Formats: sequence, structure tokens, C-alpha cells
Amino acid sequence: MPRYPKPAEGSWTQHYAHLDIEPISFEDSVSPEWYKLEKEAIFKRAWLKVGRVEEIPRTGSYFTKEIAAADTSIIVVRDGEDVRAFHNICRHRGNKLVWNDFPREETSGTARQFVCKYHGWRYGLDGACTFAQQEGEFFDLDKADYGLVPVHCDTFAGFIFVNFAPEPSQSLREFLGPMLLGIEDYPFGEMTDRYSFKVECRSNWKVFADAFLEFYHAPVVHVGQHPVHLRAMINQNGYEAPHYQLDGPHGVVTTAGSLHRGWEMPPENVKPADIATRSGLFGPWDHSDLGELPPGINPGKIHPWGLSSFQFFPNFAVLIWESGWYNTHQFWPTSHNTLLFEGNVYSLPAKSASDRVGREMAAVSFKEYSLQDANTLEATQLGIEAGVIDQWPLNDQEVLVRHFHHGAKEWVRNYQREKV
Repeated sequence: MPRYPKPAEGSWTQHYAHLDIEPISFEDSVSPEWYKLEKEAIFKRAWLKVGRVEEIPRTGSYFTKEIAAADTSIIVVRDGEDVRAFHNICRHRGNKLVWNDFPREETSGTARQFVCKYHGWRYGLDGACTFAQQEGEFFDLDKADYGLVPVHCDTFAGFIFVNFAPEPSQSLREFLGPMLLGIEDYPFGEMTDRYSFKVECRSNWKVFADAFLEFYHAPVVHVGQHPVHLRAMINQNGYEAPHYQLDGPHGVVTTAGSLHRGWEMPPENVKPADIATRSGLFGPWDHSDLGELPPGINPGKIHPWGLSSFQFFPNFAVLIWESGWYNTHQFWPTSHNTLLFEGNVYSLPAKSASDRVGREMAAVSFKEYSLQDANTLEATQLGIEAGVIDQWPLNDQEVLVRHFHHGAKEWVRNYQREKV
């Protein structure tokens, strides 16, 4: 018998009419041709998270973002109260406008204007062309016609999103929908302690994202993170999440928590490093008091609640933990079978040395778990690319995986229909 009740239909998968229960194909995850379609249909049309407002705190603060899946580089800059985004291309001869020593590397800083390294053309923070070297040598040049090319840009809960469509089919809020809008009032902006890492991986972006859409793998892939005497029990019992929810192309999976804090558990059930630092994968034992949380954080009203993992289609995830911190995953494809994985851990500023140690332990644990997933997913890609098997069964705990692949294919098919 299941530990948690399922919907009236008998399973989470059958609860959603657009999903079936048949094995699925991963053919779209090994095809260079299909990836080209995904670039046009998804990454040049969907709203993509590119950063947070804390990264550009004052007028002139900027960062660049390399987005291979959209074949471009962008500049994100604060201009007064406005957050703007532009293609990182000088309008004169196409030189990349903002870069340091290596043109393909991202950079950040503060500037009063942007100056091209090639011929010295200048642009204001609003993108307007303010100076053209030897302007009189041109033929009827009107600088007003040669501002930086803007990118649609908007913010949600302090997250910065861009959209490369000439005219997005939906506003950012329409795209996010009610489920994701329900986390808007979480105190993201107060959590300014940040730890981050980037890893290049040899996997299709969807295959990689799959691991963060379910916890079915956790008792196997991550069992080594537990004390030895607990491993057999964890492997035998497996894992079952109490709540899944879909909304448009997005989804959330919620886990249950523990009624006991780390110091209340038998020492043999806790790793020595966790005891020493009073922290671990689930965050510092001394929980941060965030006050009353918005109801959208725990949409299934699970008690005791542990974690809600919100999946923002196509390539972004926010994991909000009961202990008062959050982390993010992002999967940027660089080819049909490679990607750049970005991880971030956010928490309230530490108030003491012990607080700092606890936050760093949580960040290190998160990174270790993430890299275990990354290693496994490269092996998954190799198995799929062998071409021996073309149908793969998914269980009910993998409902978000099924929904994610269904949604990605629908975006491509809609794009193809529009082209025809």
C-alpha cells in the first residue's frame, strides 16, 4: 500500500488527462536535428531566467550571459529603477560589445556607458548609441537608428527573465501561471548569502533535467551520503513523494520532512560531519525564522513538510526547504548532448561563525549531491545513444519527467505547425 494517498484516478499520472501511461521514447534527446528545432521553438520563444536583481544592485551594474541555445550573448544592466537586456553586439561591425580578455567568457561590473573595443562606438545604459567614431565619415548616419538591439526583459520575485521572441506570445506572469505565481511572496530577496558553481556535462539538457524532476533515484544514487547502517534500509524502502502538481508546462514535487531536528536524532543516524557543523543536505539545523510562508510554497499542505521543488519550464528549478533556505538548478544546452549546469545556494546572511560554517556545509552537501547526479546522467546519455532500446517505462513518481518531455515536444510541434 502507498504511504501517501493518490488522486481519485489511482495515480498522479492518470490524474492529468494529457498524459498516458505508456513507455516513452528519448529519441529527441539524441538527435542534433531535433535540438536545432528546440532552439528555435523553445529557447528563442520561452521566458528564460538569467539572473537575480541582487547581481545588479545599482545604476550601471551589469552582467553578460552566454546563451548558446539562443545563439547569442546578452547584456543585463540596471538603468535607474529599470532592468534592461540587450544583445551583446555593437551595431557598427558586429563586434561583441562587452567582454574582458576572452570573448566567450561571461563578465560583470559597473559602467556609465558601454564602449566597443573595435572602433570605439559608445552606448548608454538605455541602449542608445551616443557616439560614433569619426561620425562625419559615414553617409547620412543617424545614431538614433543604431541603438543596441533590445531583448524582452521582466522580473518575478527578484529573478530576471528574458524572451528572445520578436513579440512574446505571453507576458512573463501569464507564462508562469498560478502555481508559480504562488511563491512570489517568499523572501527570496532577503537571502543574499550565495554559493554557486558551474559544471560542463556530456548529456542532453532534458535527460539532465529529468533527475531533478523526481526523487525515485535518491535512495540509490545518494545512498552513500548516509551512515552505513542506514543504507540497506533506505535502499529497501525506497522513496515516495506525497504531492505532485502540474500547471501549464511547469511542475512541482513536494517531499515530506521530519518531526525531529538533527540534534534530536540518534547519533548513529547522523553523519559525524553533520553533527560537527550542525548542518547537512537539508540545511542548517538552526532553522531560519522566515515568518509565515505563502501557501503556494507547500501546495499540497503536506505535514510535516520538507521541500518543494518548483520546475520552471524549460530549464530552471527552485528548491525551497523547510529549514529556511533555497537553491536553484539551471540547465543550459550547448549542443544536442552537452550542457552547462549552474547551481546556486541562497540563505539569510550568517550572524556568527557557526552560522557561516552551517551554511557552507549545506552548500557543499548540495554540490556533492548535484555532482553525483551529473555523473550518473552522462552514463544515462551513453545508454540512450547506444540505440539498442527505444521505449522506456516510467513509474508514477516520474510523472514530472513524463510531463516535461511531453511539453517540450508540444512546443516543437506547435512551432512546426506555425511554420507550415
